[in-house]
Amino acid sequence: MSLDDELLQDAADDARCIAFIRQELPQELKETFTDDDLYYFLDLIIEYYTDSDVLDSEPDAEGYVEIDVEEVAKYLASKARKEKYGDFKAEDLIFVVQAQLDFEDQEAEA
Repeated sequence: MSLDDELLQDAADDARCIAFIRQELPQELKETFTDDDLYYFLDLIIEYYTDSDVLDSEPDAEGYVEIDVEEVAKYLASKARKEKYGDFKAEDLIFVVQAQLDFEDQEAEA
């Protein structure tokens, strides 16, 4: 697969993830986040996983790595404020983080 093909595939995967997150958000939060916000937070989630070394943790007996969604959501809210992107509540971002994890689980099962 060429680099262009990989980039197109990554963009398509991200778009599917954003659509899934939007679908999974509670009704009262659907208008809180724009698609641009969700792309921003998707990038920050990946950044968190990379920088925190959480993915290097020892998996449990079923092969899963424990991810503290509250911790990730706090990171997202803090980073958005620090970068002057916006003032988002960590308790709202928990739904974004959980939906992203659910999307990854769904993709792994497919």
